[in-house]
Amino acid sequence: MGKSNPWNESMSNERFELMRQILDAPSPVGLEASMTRGVLEPYMKTFMKDDWKIHTFKGNAGIVLDTKPNDSDAFSVMVIGHADKIRMQVRSISDDGKIWVNSDSMLPTTLIGHKVKLFSEDPDNLGSWRIIKGGTIEAIGAIHFADAKLRSGDDGIKTKMMYLELLLHGENRKAQVEALGIRAGDPIIYDRPIERGFAPDTFSGAYLDNGLGCFVTAEIGRQIAESSGLKNIRYLGAMASHEEIGRFGSRVLAEHFRPDVTIAVDVAHDFAAAPGIGDRRYEPVTMGKGYTLTHGAVTSAALNSMLTEVSGKHEIPVQHELAGRDTGTDAMAAVLASIDSACASIGFPIRNMHTISESGHTGDVEAAIHAIHETMIHMDGMNGGRGINGDDLRESHPRLDAAESLTHRPAPETES
Repeated sequence: MGKSNPWNESMSNERFELMRQILDAPSPVGLEASMTRGVLEPYMKTFMKDDWKIHTFKGNAGIVLDTKPNDSDAFSVMVIGHADKIRMQVRSISDDGKIWVNSDSMLPTTLIGHKVKLFSEDPDNLGSWRIIKGGTIEAIGAIHFADAKLRSGDDGIKTKMMYLELLLHGENRKAQVEALGIRAGDPIIYDRPIERGFAPDTFSGAYLDNGLGCFVTAEIGRQIAESSGLKNIRYLGAMASHEEIGRFGSRVLAEHFRPDVTIAVDVAHDFAAAPGIGDRRYEPVTMGKGYTLTHGAVTSAALNSMLTEVSGKHEIPVQHELAGRDTGTDAMAAVLASIDSACASIGFPIRNMHTISESGHTGDVEAAIHAIHETMIHMDGMNGGRGINGDDLRESHPRLDAAESLTHRPAPETES
């Protein structure tokens, strides 16, 4: 197969632009509709079959692409990406016009000097929102105002020091801000779309976490539509809300649909390139070497074996990583919702997570898309073409009491 495989080829400009649009949609936690309803839903309507459906919800802006909405008895696989972005929020406004913000899940130091977008509801037309662009996040103002320890690097930037600078001047600067309708809780996000990187097939920008998971979920739907389809499998392509504050959106979707299998797709760390953590002995997963598959926490060993076997059959590169009590992804959705569902957590290694310069590899994204799609094709053909069923999972839990004794084997000789 080799170079004919999509994960070994450069992503087309058309698909890269789609990915850019998804990642660039302003969708801070709780306000995800610009990505789900504004970008993903119109895109999926271009390829979905007439009998498919896109589900929407009252309490959140998540959406679910459903390939068998009229067949609730079909074996169902829910693949989940989350549409929400980490965000800063307005805390308070000081007399000099500074808009003090929290740093949420971002390192304060990484925020300084970067352009951001602030979104605020119109107080005279509630339900309508405005955007303010051009402001930057600051903390010190200038090195000249920093104390000696901060200058030397012995002390760092703290969350309480962060503010949004809009360059207001003149009298009554606090009143100027308040006149704009800005109030506590208004969300602020980075202003930087992704762009192709210097190294081949790389890209960098803000919010790979986790527009990439939504891109994968949508592209799996497109592949199903453009292929012969799935006869026995009900695909539920979920784009969830509220992941960054506790995986709240995905557990609602899991409870609503009660899928037989749940597969989360999210970013992972490129541990091999992460600076200063060599003594922590993390698994050496790295961008450009394939998608990641998590072992541990509540993941299904049988489902992981199936994904690994299918990936090997199709020469799709996969890297293995571990989790202890929690995957840290929407793979926890079903168990948190008290649903009996076999789950897996798939990712793509990125660098600089939760910064303005998150970086990844398009080949890893393609590998995840094809691994999940091919696994569903495999499920669809099981049991003589009747498809996988619940008993296949119930009877597939590994029995370690039946494990075979492993004896030492010499390492294979290498050529000199």
